[in-house]
Amino acid sequence: MSNDNHHEARAGQGVGARVLRKEDERHLHGRGRFVADMSMPELSEVAFLRSPLAHARIVGARLPTQGADRVALRENMTDVLDIVADSTLPTYQASAQPPLAAGKVRFVGEPVAMCFAPTRAEAEDLAEQVEVDFDELPVHADATSARAAGAELIHAHWRDNTFVTLGADKDFDLHAKQAALVVRRSVDLSRQCMVPMEGKAVLAYWDHQADQLVVVSATQVPHMIRTVIAQCLGLEQGRVRVISPDVGGAFGYKCVLQQEELCVAWLAKTHRKPFRYIEDRREHLIAGANTREHHYEMTAYADARGKLLALDARITIDGGAYSVWPFTIGLEPGQAVGNLPGPYAFRGYRCVTECVATNKPGFVPYRGVARTGVCFAMELTIDAIARAVGREPWEVRLENLVPASAMPHVNVANKHLDSGDYPASLQKAREMIDFDAVRRRQRATEPDGRLIGIGFATYTEQSAHGTSVFATWGTPVIPGFDSANVRMTPDGGLEIRVGVHSHGQGMETTFAQIAHEILGVDIGSIKLVHGDTGLTPFSTGTYASRSLVMSGGAVSRACKALAPRLMHIGAHLLGVATAQVRIEAGRIVGPAGSVPISEVAQAWYLRPDRLPADVDASGLEVTMGFKPKVDTGAFTYASHAVTVAVDPDTGHVDILDYVIVEDCGTMINPMVVEGQTYGGVAQGIGTALYEETPYDRNGQPLASTLADYMLPGATEVPNLRIHHFETPSPHTEFGAKGMGEGGAIAPPAAIFNAVNDALRPLGAEVAHTPLTPRRLLEAIEAAKLGEHRKVA
Repeated sequence: MSNDNHHEARAGQGVGARVLRKEDERHLHGRGRFVADMSMPELSEVAFLRSPLAHARIVGARLPTQGADRVALRENMTDVLDIVADSTLPTYQASAQPPLAAGKVRFVGEPVAMCFAPTRAEAEDLAEQVEVDFDELPVHADATSARAAGAELIHAHWRDNTFVTLGADKDFDLHAKQAALVVRRSVDLSRQCMVPMEGKAVLAYWDHQADQLVVVSATQVPHMIRTVIAQCLGLEQGRVRVISPDVGGAFGYKCVLQQEELCVAWLAKTHRKPFRYIEDRREHLIAGANTREHHYEMTAYADARGKLLALDARITIDGGAYSVWPFTIGLEPGQAVGNLPGPYAFRGYRCVTECVATNKPGFVPYRGVARTGVCFAMELTIDAIARAVGREPWEVRLENLVPASAMPHVNVANKHLDSGDYPASLQKAREMIDFDAVRRRQRATEPDGRLIGIGFATYTEQSAHGTSVFATWGTPVIPGFDSANVRMTPDGGLEIRVGVHSHGQGMETTFAQIAHEILGVDIGSIKLVHGDTGLTPFSTGTYASRSLVMSGGAVSRACKALAPRLMHIGAHLLGVATAQVRIEAGRIVGPAGSVPISEVAQAWYLRPDRLPADVDASGLEVTMGFKPKVDTGAFTYASHAVTVAVDPDTGHVDILDYVIVEDCGTMINPMVVEGQTYGGVAQGIGTALYEETPYDRNGQPLASTLADYMLPGATEVPNLRIHHFETPSPHTEFGAKGMGEGGAIAPPAAIFNAVNDALRPLGAEVAHTPLTPRRLLEAIEAAKLGEHRKVA
């Protein structure tokens, strides 16, 4: 991995410095603390009996004669509410997800019973003794069969099997009729799992001293989980505490209430003893296949040069069986409708997005949240337009991007693009990939018969979107201000408390850098407290690339509010007026001398006799909230370029070169930005070439082990080269933008465009992830036969 920066990173420890991540030291030495590492007296391990069928009535259940008191069914959990994620979207149909299946099962892997014992093995043995009788029902294994269903709907009280339908129409007919060219494409993304290193993990116990239920969960959103667990269990929120320790990756998988979290919490509340559940990999691959499955019918209207005038899209999302709390199934189609136009400046837009319920696990927002799909569909369509008008795809793409001179820009989907130079990022990617050299190599042909291709993709990532955006999606929880508490310690250190939680973002480092930038405290003396609802201010949590902008912004505001108090005391100690001092390098500096901030803190805590008479009685602790001046999102963007070699005989694809030109505003830590980008690209390569959970017509998942579910490894991820632009957002502290998801958005589009470029002499085209050798060879064979059909 390498970077090709146009600037030097800042020296020191503040904003822009390449500071090593503080949290890495403990993780690299095996000193992280995860749920699975914990132990408690009388701890019982929990195992779940899961449905072997995709759709069936539960006729009866028989418990083992020995150990029946250590087995629970839904009928035993009479004091627990189902998980219901309501929405204000007008066409939305709500689902009630029981903690354990009640009445019927709706997907393979749905929990039916839970068993507990001193060890996981004993709990699993007990689960095997539970007998459940099922009456099979018609299975709706895909959106087509679910739409056609007339009886035995997935949710009996619904009018049909559609969760929600959303649409947009902005001057479509006006602009479409001016087109000289119409291009149509069908595009598909397969269903995936998220596959974090650590799956679901939850331990719950009753704290008798505090008279409080404590839930230790590997979650991204501890405060929201506290809220909903209290609601479902009928407890006051003050009697529930959620702690999120170190989390081994999440990617969206852990930003919703899991059935298992609620079940384990209920066990602890009921039995007043500790219980733990750790998801194993097979469970994850069966019950966690819950993302990315989109189908697009794209119709683009362009002029003779390929200038896009209007776009008509119909999107179908396979939503699985349940709508998740709190984001609901409405988030995915909402993001799809709003983000499909991406970075492009066309004026006519019509889109209908339908989210259909099927007998699969409920859809969960995954890194990129619909934008990987819409980027894939949009970028393949841009390349198709270029082929239709006989021009280079990068040229057509360049002429369609919103120009820097138009910023800030409100696009056809009413997205407020705040800043950036999209065309410059594409031109830089073209330069870095050495486009002309690749074209020369193509013309020369390869000795081994492989075909060379080059592809581009440009996207926008709406990050840190807030109240106004989530309100339009009708979610039951709508984010507002994020808060941060900062407090000086008596020796001059700084404690920061935030309600978001890290699962790999490097917050312990970047938030310390923000504080250092303002107060000058050495980051080694700055401690971040997060992930504990008992110790931190409320936040809706870590998702939507929001934490650095929202909670980081709150840290900035709180430090700025604390600074005058420090300067006032410091000025008194120096015997000068407050207006004569400044904070510099962790010291209060006056005209003729300075005192360290540690001496100021000591005066407040330990030597109050040295304080000025008019000292602020609020002390050296501040809590401040923050949300951007414009809360429609700070828009990160990037252009990716990739060179591939395609073997037309075997269907194998090699990635030869991969470059990224990204702009996430002011970078707090360029090294953290690069790490997030590299990881996202690796996941995007997985989406493009490897990852898929196929289902048979009975709704049975066909990739339930890592022998069947392919993941990219070190040999599949090429050396990634990255270049940074920095265009500050006008709406955020320091001009920062969120960027945690962006790396995963563009790779499928760029890779497929490169492969289609390589296949162009053969007349073949691919548009269905992942690009397995079988799909590629079928596309080549179809082209040979003169067939223009979609390869499934």
